Amino acid sequence: MKAVVTGGAGFIGSRVAESLARDGFEVVVFDNFGRGSLLGKSLGDPLYNWRRIEHLPSVRLFKGDVRDRSAVLEATKGADVIVHTAAQVAVTTSLTDPVTDFEVNARGTLNVLEAARLNDSSFVLSSTNKVYGERVNAIPVREEPTRYEFADSRFRNGVPEDFGVDLTGHTPYGTSKLLADLYAQDYHHTYGLKTGVFRMSCVYGDHQFGVEDQGWVAWFTIATLTDRPITIYGDGKQVRDVLFVDDMVRAYRLFLSSGLKHGVYNLGGGPENTLSLLELLSLLRELTGKSPRVGFSDWRRADQKVYVSDVSKAERELGWRPEIGVREGVSRLVKWAQDYLASVKV
Repeated sequence: MKAVVTGGAGFIGSRVAESLARDGFEVVVFDNFGRGSLLGKSLGDPLYNWRRIEHLPSVRLFKGDVRDRSAVLEATKGADVIVHTAAQVAVTTSLTDPVTDFEVNARGTLNVLEAARLNDSSFVLSSTNKVYGERVNAIPVREEPTRYEFADSRFRNGVPEDFGVDLTGHTPYGTSKLLADLYAQDYHHTYGLKTGVFRMSCVYGDHQFGVEDQGWVAWFTIATLTDRPITIYGDGKQVRDVLFVDDMVRAYRLFLSSGLKHGVYNLGGGPENTLSLLELLSLLRELTGKSPRVGFSDWRRADQKVYVSDVSKAERELGWRPEIGVREGVSRLVKWAQDYLASVKV
């Protein structure tokens, strides 16, 4: 069985590639190593996660860009499975460069879907909860001492997949990812392709280099350990459900091995695994013995006070639930970050 993982040298993609390779797949990692250039800032060593998996005998690298249709078609020849994690990942970048954001997220996804159609490959897309846009902000919230919470009992389990994606603002990033999401759905409905669309909440874990614009759990962790300043936009009570990366990989694998031909799933930690920014800072003080350097600034456009995924559909159809809780997951991230920073003497 041949699997292609786009963005396979990144944090999420490398974990998917490693899982597939260890289970006997021939894995092609398709990546352009362009993270730093897309975000315009350092993300640590851009080859770090590739170096973690390049020694696996069934893994090989195809250096290419999803915007290059011919490269995508060449890399995916004979693929049984394609997992598409390559993306422009930051809302802030999409605001300053919406054209590149579109080309990578929308056009790039269409190129990969065409490759999947031509090979009749099973296809998994890493989508995002940003497809729901600013509509989430219409859900009433109540303020607690360290967090906001949904005040409408209809959302006690979080935001469901049928919440609605239309007639609201999205930001260019949310729009380009929504296009990718809808195209992946339509390639099942039109062409019968096996497609799994996973609308990701905040995925975090060891081997992750976060920055202010993306990967906030890892960014807060690394900034705390290295005494870098952390800026909180708003009051820090905003809440997200967080999902450890190993649980995410397990969900992808469950879909691929299932008899399901199609599914759209909200994938996050759910209501049992939530953190506000202030609560993460408090947990990091406890786990590291260090006090983060925190400053505050104005709320940013399209920021959500609360987003929590309703993961009951994934539980019902895939038999999946998060297994790694917040304390265990953040502890693993802290331990890795401490070891990594000691090894590079930061």
